Amino acid sequence: MARILILGYGNPLRSDDGLGWRAAEELSRTLSSADVDILARHQLTPELAGPLSQAATVFFIDASREGEPGELSCVPVTPQASGAGFSHQLSPAAVLALSQLLFGTSPRAFLVSLCGQNFDHGENLSPPVAAGLPRLTALVGQLVQHLGQQQAVRSR
Repeated sequence: MARILILGYGNPLRSDDGLGWRAAEELSRTLSSADVDILARHQLTPELAGPLSQAATVFFIDASREGEPGELSCVPVTPQASGAGFSHQLSPAAVLALSQLLFGTSPRAFLVSLCGQNFDHGENLSPPVAAGLPRLTALVGQLVQHLGQQQAVRSR
């Protein structure tokens, strides 16, 4: 069971929307722990409720359209059922709610994002997002390390 799940999502063929994939790839290279599972997906789907139910903490990583290009944010996410009918594309809050409904549990969760500038077709990140990617991965790495230290203290 992964104690920490990192879930980068978005479309890597839509410029800055590929941020989640890029971050997941980079974190896969820099974080090596049996307690961390890293996934890259095109979108959040109901099938992710299972892996979420097995995690203590999840970090959702995605590009945002709100704010200034390159602006980094990290906000808590709580389970909240979607107002729409069944969908194959869910918000972080909706997939957490689904985990709670189906498995009786949902992890502590955070949405880590950078505000994008370009969501047109393309495989390259815009300059502000490319410049912000190292800050994003460093932040997630620090948070993972902090959570690991907290777990070690509790295990004593």
